[in-house]
Amino acid sequence: MKNNKKYYLRLLIGFVVILVTIWSCKRQSDFGLDILPKDDLISINNVVIKDDVSSFIFIDDSVRTDEPAKSLLGSFNDPVFGTSTIDFAAQFRLQLFPDYGVNPTADSINLYLYYRVIYGDTLTTQKIRVFELESPLDIDADYYQDVNLKSLASNKLLGELDFTPTVSLDTLYSDTLYQLLTIPLDISLAERLIVADSLQMINNDVFLEYFKGLYIETEKVSEEGGVILTLDAASGSDFQGSALVLYYNNDELREISDGDSSFVMPFVITDYSARVNSYSHDYSNTAFEDHLNQDVNNDSLIYVQATGGLKSKILIDDLTSWKDSVNFAINKAELVFQVDTLEFEPTSILEVAPFPFNFAPPQQLLLTIIDENGKEFLPIDYVFNPISYGGYLEIGYVYRFNITQHLQEIIEGSVGNHGFFLTPANKNSEAKRVILKGSTSETGIKLIITYSKFSI
Repeated sequence: MKNNKKYYLRLLIGFVVILVTIWSCKRQSDFGLDILPKDDLISINNVVIKDDVSSFIFIDDSVRTDEPAKSLLGSFNDPVFGTSTIDFAAQFRLQLFPDYGVNPTADSINLYLYYRVIYGDTLTTQKIRVFELESPLDIDADYYQDVNLKSLASNKLLGELDFTPTVSLDTLYSDTLYQLLTIPLDISLAERLIVADSLQMINNDVFLEYFKGLYIETEKVSEEGGVILTLDAASGSDFQGSALVLYYNNDELREISDGDSSFVMPFVITDYSARVNSYSHDYSNTAFEDHLNQDVNNDSLIYVQATGGLKSKILIDDLTSWKDSVNFAINKAELVFQVDTLEFEPTSILEVAPFPFNFAPPQQLLLTIIDENGKEFLPIDYVFNPISYGGYLEIGYVYRFNITQHLQEIIEGSVGNHGFFLTPANKNSEAKRVILKGSTSETGIKLIITYSKFSI
């Protein structure tokens, strides 16, 4: 009982101490309020800058094309962006050591190319031609969009195909199904592969010196239309990938089948295969042809295109006034771009399906800063937090970039104000493009700055 009285006494003393502490803190927090101004110490303001923002059209001529996530192939005569033509070359690797048996003979050889996604239409007939590479591809080398793949290949035509692309939708999963191009090749290639010495196939490094790969050339479409295929070239964990397949016979098979069936030997494209695209663009007679690579005419529209196509140079003038201001801090700075939806029917632009409609814009754009030497870098906002940096296509067909920290650096003078380049985020694995409204448009590009001003 005595111990219980001591416990309750200690509890009462502790409660009194807490009350005294709270009262003291309240008295201290009230100290000095009578000498502060009655108005708010901080005001939050918002300003929209349009007149000081300008945009210009440049060719994006430094896009790497080796080992992209997806390879591309085809020709597309875009009604706005002109004609784009994309060729493809790749190495084909052994899956196992070939054992063709006794007296093997080649029956046929086919090139199989898989795709699921297209950009363009499904009405125009395309033509592709296949040649053997005479010069090797190097998986450790850097290749850019102007690489002359044709110069690496033989002049002997191995095969060609006229085809009209198709897209089939799996209604169960709302996804497109794999489509297959089958290109029969000249039997001479099959015969050369089947008579290769065993030492030339002891491993893939040696085999790739013997058979360097294939070059697939696209014939440029002459009329409006066409398509760029997104190839599923390299094999993965759940997909075999595109392949070169040799069909052959030998004495063992002939004894049991009377020659009406064949053995199969595949040569596959893997992640270890060099895979390279070459891009060419013809902007003749486009609306922007005369303005290319000039920072003189402030364009009313912004043209952005993947595959070494077009990028926009964005300049923001007169930021020195912010530098000269005092008693303020930038809370947020956003550069906002509006899609010109007159160029397409935006009925399903944000759907998950890979091919909702023609001319779908990129799901993400990239805004890089330009230094005094013309080189491009990602802004500090991207390095700090790529998600809040933005650049994703939003509902309302808007791209929004958070450049708060970069703008603060410009105002503080730690970096120069040399402008930005706007490009697709996926430059070498999709063929998408987009038209945006320029700063001279009422709903065009704008810089929105939210800042705090201190009343001291």
